[in-house]
Amino acid sequence: MTITQISTDGQMMADSLSVMEKAPESIGLLDLMIKGGYMMIPLYILFVLAIFIFVEKIITLRKASKSPKHLMDQVKILVQTGKIEQAKMLCQQESTPVVNMIAKGLERIGSPLKNIEVSIENVGKIEIYKLEKNLGLLATVAGAAPMIGFLGTVAGMIRAFIGVAQEEGMVSPKLLSTGIYEAMITTATGLVVGIIAYLGYNYLVTQVSKLVHSMEYSSIEFIDLLQDK
Repeated sequence: MTITQISTDGQMMADSLSVMEKAPESIGLLDLMIKGGYMMIPLYILFVLAIFIFVEKIITLRKASKSPKHLMDQVKILVQTGKIEQAKMLCQQESTPVVNMIAKGLERIGSPLKNIEVSIENVGKIEIYKLEKNLGLLATVAGAAPMIGFLGTVAGMIRAFIGVAQEEGMVSPKLLSTGIYEAMITTATGLVVGIIAYLGYNYLVTQVSKLVHSMEYSSIEFIDLLQDK
């Protein structure tokens, strides 16, 4: 083995060690979020808003969907026996959409049946509005988040190519790739926020629909009770 060969082998080993030392380090999630740029701020706000609306509506729907079956049975017995005031007092013990509708119907007993139906329907509309409150905002978040993400990506790509254009001589692949992946972070974040908001919106809409159906069934049952009375 000649001195030249030994020198060449040593240089190759040194180059290999140098490449190993320069191996890219893994980037944490927090670092990625920071590198996304200023367009990440509205995405963070939309994410927090979506979570807040979802949790608030879940709590509201759980309170509203408490089954008043036992109460409805007692109200039915009291109405059939003519104890209207006791039925009213019983309804005051709970505050759910179904109970509020029945309570309004009890207050209108003695009026024409049509007036009672209208009163119950009006209360039902108010209760449905309360249940659906902020659902439109959650749907807006689901649609706006991906678009804001795309906007951040476009802005980041523009900055990246401006930086490339200002470079003299050979453009470093690292410079270009860094600018591109940092720009793509906003798209990924926007899609994640949009998907979460979209799934949450559809789940809440389904739960509201079930509760509205229960309200309609209870109101029909109460009107039938008054017709048989």
